[in-house]
Amino acid sequence: MDIPITAWIVLIAFLAVVLVLDLFVIHRRASVISIREAAGWSVVWLVMGLGFCGLLLIWKGPVLAEEYLAGYLIEKSLSVDNIFVFALIFGYFGIPDRYQHRVLMWGIIGALAMRAVFILVGAALLDTFHATIYVFGALLLLTAVKVLRHGAAQVHPDRNVVLRALRRVAPVTDRLHGQRLLVRVNGAWAVTPLLAALIVIETTDVVFAVDSIPAIFAVTQNTFIVFAANAFSLLGMRAAYFLISGAARRFRHLQTGLGVILAGVGVKLLLTDVYKVPIWASLGFIIAVLAVTFAVSWYDTRSTAGTPRQGAGPPNAGEDDTPGDTRRSSYDGSEV
Repeated sequence: MDIPITAWIVLIAFLAVVLVLDLFVIHRRASVISIREAAGWSVVWLVMGLGFCGLLLIWKGPVLAEEYLAGYLIEKSLSVDNIFVFALIFGYFGIPDRYQHRVLMWGIIGALAMRAVFILVGAALLDTFHATIYVFGALLLLTAVKVLRHGAAQVHPDRNVVLRALRRVAPVTDRLHGQRLLVRVNGAWAVTPLLAALIVIETTDVVFAVDSIPAIFAVTQNTFIVFAANAFSLLGMRAAYFLISGAARRFRHLQTGLGVILAGVGVKLLLTDVYKVPIWASLGFIIAVLAVTFAVSWYDTRSTAGTPRQGAGPPNAGEDDTPGDTRRSSYDGSEV
């Protein structure tokens, strides 16, 4: 189903306005995001994401609306897994709570741009080489097996290729300088821990995109729907991070659920030329797996006290020249 260019323009303009307002107006000053504020914004983004589904239903009918909803649920479920990884990255670099929102915001802007490229490339490959659909299906099955066998994704910032390359051309400070990503030290530009954390988050998202983009192509190959589902799930991920990062470990069966979903959509891709699974069946499968996953996780942890938040920096960190968590960082003053 063709989507007019005006719809793309309206969607991108809306996203641009929302990002500018959030970054330069609503959250212009660094501050700790409270649970209440995070919950409020989570509801706002959820309403926007589901509201977009309603607009599609009115505008284009139930088929595209169901495809979007299935893709949105896939992206939302995968983003919960990302939250724990982001918490580990913030903990590694000792990023205080008040600065995490700014890093995540820039990270989302970069992720939107990168995923747009991934989506266009993926759509072009599927349109040109039909066999690509089997490659995507096999990739999802391999990822599902890895997730089911090894559990949560691990992140090792000290091994990040991009960050290691950057360190060869620019020094990386071991101290924060407010919300600044770059700072001049002894007449030369230096990278702050905020930019170092942002680089690791962006490169880690490339790995996540390799899983999520083929997965959403399993339920729809409409690039507008794929991009919209990614965009609304990414926008909501930031608020969700502050809302549930402290309880991320309590979703102990999330990996199993994600593995089952990835395996299911992988099989759907592999069966494309044999049997076309109805979109309502895919949507019902995703909802059922997520419901069982969270119900079993809640049952297993209902009597467990809340776990401490991961990734919180020093609670009384200053606004400028704030020490990073040097115990977990491989950077020292000799590089500055």
